[in-house]
Amino acid sequence: MDTFTGDYKAEERKMLAGEDYSGGDPYLVELRKQARHKVKALNATRDDPDTYNEAVCNLLGTVADDKAIVESPVYFDYGCNTHVGKSFYMNAMCVILDCARVDIGDNALFGPGVHIYTAEHSVDPKIRMGGLELARPVRIGNNVWVGGNAVILPGVTIGDNVTVGAGSVVNRDVPNNVVVVGNPARVVKQV
Repeated sequence: MDTFTGDYKAEERKMLAGEDYSGGDPYLVELRKQARHKVKALNATRDDPDTYNEAVCNLLGTVADDKAIVESPVYFDYGCNTHVGKSFYMNAMCVILDCARVDIGDNALFGPGVHIYTAEHSVDPKIRMGGLELARPVRIGNNVWVGGNAVILPGVTIGDNVTVGAGSVVNRDVPNNVVVVGNPARVVKQV
């Protein structure tokens, strides 16, 4: 990182503040490269309990305890913008595009292939072709189960004690104590 000069973190600050930013910024490109190396290290240590927890903590922004399990393979844009609570479990093939902060509560379970997107692009092709992006945070409460291949879109907050059915696309906030399914996800049951 010593090769960067001037205000090299400006685009990162804009990204985390929810402002338009350039995803091709050299510093952001370097941070994503570092995340890929951390994911590779995580994948390599999955069966070694002496180094696995350290690899999880090195990848993610914060980890509440040593019980977090992240099955391989996975993908994170940055990793450091994802924060998980106690007893977190993520099955294989999950993707978290954490251009904005992703907060995941205690006892959260992710099925295989769950995707969380914080990044979005303009529907105006001229703006999109100019390389500007926008990111909005995602918040997931305590005791949430996200079924396999569910997708959680930018800016969504999911309450506590929620089940998201497999294959659902969550495009709006979800209240506490419900089951949501479908595309778009809708409440089908109170719990």
